Amino acid sequence: MAPPLGNDRHTSGHTPGHTRRALLAGVAAAGALGAAGCSRVATASAAGGGDLLDRLKAQGVVRLGIAGEIPFGYIDRDGQLTGEAPKLAEAIFKRLGVDEVQPVPTEFGSLIPGLNSQQFDVVAAGMYVTPERCEQVIFADPDYQVLDAFVVRKGNPKGLHTYKDVIAKKAKFATGTGYAQIQHAVDAGYKQSDILIVPDQVAGLNAVEAGRVDVFAGTALTTRAVVRKSAKAESTRPFAPLVDGKPRIDGGAFAFRPTESKLRDAFNVELHRLKRSGELFRILRPFGFTKAEMTDLTAKELCSG
Repeated sequence: MAPPLGNDRHTSGHTPGHTRRALLAGVAAAGALGAAGCSRVATASAAGGGDLLDRLKAQGVVRLGIAGEIPFGYIDRDGQLTGEAPKLAEAIFKRLGVDEVQPVPTEFGSLIPGLNSQQFDVVAAGMYVTPERCEQVIFADPDYQVLDAFVVRKGNPKGLHTYKDVIAKKAKFATGTGYAQIQHAVDAGYKQSDILIVPDQVAGLNAVEAGRVDVFAGTALTTRAVVRKSAKAESTRPFAPLVDGKPRIDGGAFAFRPTESKLRDAFNVELHRLKRSGELFRILRPFGFTKAEMTDLTAKELCSG
């Protein structure tokens, strides 16, 4: 998802054909819900890896930073929190003795600042693990891996399959705010100032359908979900972008404040149990994840680049 600031990254209640307006309405409703409680979480003690886990058990609720991106973490048409990360958070935190999860919607680029300024307890937004982010937060091991893909007009008239194709054919290129695809395109040689940055995948689809751009880049998961009901656009086959000349497979994970290694470590223990049992795939599959997106990548190897 790997610029310094950004990631990119269905239950029965999920309708892939969400409009941007509907998504924003859901986010606003969840924001009002979150505002009814404390506006900030209490500062944790850094001693011995922090005491946040104990405090979450005592209060019975964990606040999740989400960014309104399908399929990672969003509010559905009924105003309910859903997405692969919130559903996984529900399963893991219940095992840790915390029965309730509460969404705190924000822009993707505000997730790390919001986490570190105590606005929520954990980032649950499918955030890519990158060396730049590892300097600001600590990550659990990835719960999924994913390749890039494009949203293009039906039939892919310009034949755009890689970032090199975009450059060679002088295509008008867009991606989302804070998405790693910004850096992927720049690494391939696309001029950053020429990239159209849009709020999210819905806005990207709209830009392609309206002919304002030729291509929108996101994760393979994001692009295939957003085009599902489009009559004018399609998703290309997934591909590995080249980063420093090497194919890059990114992994998404939960992020925690650097002081809270005890919570991160406990989360990791339960995550790996779910991986071994196959329950992780059962949780993620309704959101469009396949066996190809399951991963043994670790935060340590992704943090090292």
